[in-house]
Amino acid sequence: MYSDHGCHGEVDLGTLPPEIQSRLEQLPGVWLEFESESGRILVRHAQPTSGPDLPLIAGELVQMLSQIPVELHEQIVGGAFYVHTLDTRQYVRLHVESGGVLQLQWARADFSSASKQKYQGRGDISLDPLYHRLNGSVRFRAADPAAAAAGLEDLADTYEGLYPEGEFSALGDVAPERVDFVMRDLNLDAHLLVERLVDVARPGTLEGCFTVSSFGEIEPENDLRIVFEHGAVFIQRPTLWPQDPAAA
Repeated sequence: MYSDHGCHGEVDLGTLPPEIQSRLEQLPGVWLEFESESGRILVRHAQPTSGPDLPLIAGELVQMLSQIPVELHEQIVGGAFYVHTLDTRQYVRLHVESGGVLQLQWARADFSSASKQKYQGRGDISLDPLYHRLNGSVRFRAADPAAAAAGLEDLADTYEGLYPEGEFSALGDVAPERVDFVMRDLNLDAHLLVERLVDVARPGTLEGCFTVSSFGEIEPENDLRIVFEHGAVFIQRPTLWPQDPAAA
């Protein structure tokens, strides 16, 4: 998917009469165009470099759909366009359902129903580590809680990211040999943190989770959650669109 300003996707209009196809081909536009060979609305190869983009794309799509008589709407197969807006830095889906119903949906990362997959390493995280934004909390047991907590503090304090703001706390309790690490908008390489946590925690004691997003580009499709259960490490990828888990 696009990680910055731009649009991608397509909408299949099905089989339309030649006169309707000709009308669609002649419509002016800077973002979208109709291709009669495939019967699809496509994104033009040369995209504008300035906004506002979403109103223009939505307007061109509505104009094209309005050229199709209502009695032919059942021919529309459907599809979607995905827009990273330049001016508002949002990620939006223009979803055309079968039959021609159009919905505009703003992406919102939702982990409530996300499945877990075993964490394989740095390759699971597509976001640039210099921009990582971590939020969440983790707890574990350690042979030397004070030393483990101090090591986590040192890792967070010395990481040379691009956004020094953010908060964290690492507290080691000697009696239960427990360490609690809490992050709030912490700029730290998520993979480095996972490696350190696995290294200092007693086997089977890591619990908790934290989300990984970006201080840079708004890329909700690349956000993820790292989950610890009984020492095992998993990742979750969010659902982005309401009532459509498969579109995440």
